[in-house]
Amino acid sequence: MSDLVRPLRTVLYMPGSNARAIDKARNLDCDGIILDLEDAVAPEAKAEARTLIAAALKEGGFGHRFLILRINSADTQWYADDIAMANTINADAFLIPKINNHEDIQTAANALPGKPLWAMMETPLAMLNAQRIASDGAANGHLKGFVLGTNDLSKDTGAALVPGRLPMLSWFSTCVAAARAYGLTILDGVFNHLDDPAGFEAECYQARDLGMHGKTVIHPKQVDVCNTVFAPSVEDVAFARTVIEAFELEENQGKGALRVAGKMVETLHADMARRTVAMADAIAARKTAP
Repeated sequence: MSDLVRPLRTVLYMPGSNARAIDKARNLDCDGIILDLEDAVAPEAKAEARTLIAAALKEGGFGHRFLILRINSADTQWYADDIAMANTINADAFLIPKINNHEDIQTAANALPGKPLWAMMETPLAMLNAQRIASDGAANGHLKGFVLGTNDLSKDTGAALVPGRLPMLSWFSTCVAAARAYGLTILDGVFNHLDDPAGFEAECYQARDLGMHGKTVIHPKQVDVCNTVFAPSVEDVAFARTVIEAFELEENQGKGALRVAGKMVETLHADMARRTVAMADAIAARKTAP
């Protein structure tokens, strides 16, 4: 299944040093898991986290869940050991933090030959270089996705993480455009306030409406809302199927525009409808998977 059709509505960060949490993740209703060696792991626990993650991946049992390993950045003392460990395991993606430019992706690709890479988009330079990062990474076949690192962006730019995230909207749109232009998946950053469900839901809708494929989360209680927001609604799927059926009718062959349920739709809407139905079908299939 293509990454862009495979549901990645909700991707949960999981500290690599917490064996109990990793085991619990096997049964959570998230589409993906980020097994983290970076921010969620204390310096003294890095080595143990590598061991626990490697053992968990070898054991398996994660079912449909898209598994991402996030390593420490190249300017840290843990990078070399993370790279050595990463080259011994299989994961669906390897998430590289502190990407500033396209050269950083190539450096990671050289260190992790043949591994599918994702980039943490969390620095001011990453925002300025998003198009080049996406174009070169995709052209070389290394890069498969972006993850927004909004906390680090706030720290390094001084932009406030306020409701509505107005100070960052232009960067989000730049990253979405770059990802979409070059066939990359893009996931929103985390929402820090666990006791503000309304704020979290609003941020999910914002990310969805901006064109992101899903959102990273930090707690299991955020999963259900995120899954719902990033899934096509029942009404959207029903209309999409109606559009597809209309364009497939013999009398409509070759027509570029039709009136469907009181709306004018063109062939581009038929393409959008097919993507909507494909995602809905993939989510339905995922629900029946272990």
